[in-house]
Amino acid sequence: MSQKVLWWASIAIAVIATLAPDLFAYYALVLLAIGLVDGFMNPTEDFATRVGFYVLAALLPAIADNLDVIPTVGASLNGFLDNLAVVIAGTAIANFCVAVFKGLTAAGDN
Repeated sequence: MSQKVLWWASIAIAVIATLAPDLFAYYALVLLAIGLVDGFMNPTEDFATRVGFYVLAALLPAIADNLDVIPTVGASLNGFLDNLAVVIAGTAIANFCVAVFKGLTAAGDN
């Protein structure tokens, strides 16, 4: 349930950040914090899924840049996806930290 709330909140904040970027100066910080909280509360156990998060966080902004060629709405769609990439990056960072911590704590359990 909390994961849904975090993602709906991040989508709402990403929309607001896209439509009213000058309203609040710390959208990226809030979006990153939501991603970190989501990643620590719901760590991804599957390695392939974690790698997918890493790749998506890195490449989504570059892919979204192509939307700028769409008249009127392209820049807004690009901004929205860029904002979502910040949330995904926070989730990826948290998942990486959890995976490293589990690896370090399980190192002596052979």
